[in-house]
Amino acid sequence: MKLVLAAFLAAHALIHASYLTPAPLRTAGGPEWPFELTRSWLVTALQLDPALARMLGIGLAGSTVAILVAAALATAGWIVPSQLWPALIVAGSACSLLTLALFFHPWLQLGVGIDIALLWAVLAGWQPFALGT
Repeated sequence: MKLVLAAFLAAHALIHASYLTPAPLRTAGGPEWPFELTRSWLVTALQLDPALARMLGIGLAGSTVAILVAAALATAGWIVPSQLWPALIVAGSACSLLTLALFFHPWLQLGVGIDIALLWAVLAGWQPFALGT
């Protein structure tokens, strides 16, 4: 079960890597790319430079990926000490929520739900290490 949770955390982390990749070519009538770092309500509201928003987004998305991958490794008991799990989940979920809030797209609502559930699990004191492998 720990390995399933670790894989889930890694997948959640790697979805954020989509912010760091170029948008695929859009076909006529195709959906818009939800992982756009130049489209932000904050940029529009404060009339910020889109390049600044992009730099902030790259930092947040990169941090989210790194922290949640570390949380996945801690969950699996590989390389990262399991004692760091709660702090990694809180930090990773916070980075993820901030990224998703600043560069919101309706398709990404599930990610918000995942982050809230992870934060709730940590605040409730749940530890995945009581689970079998």
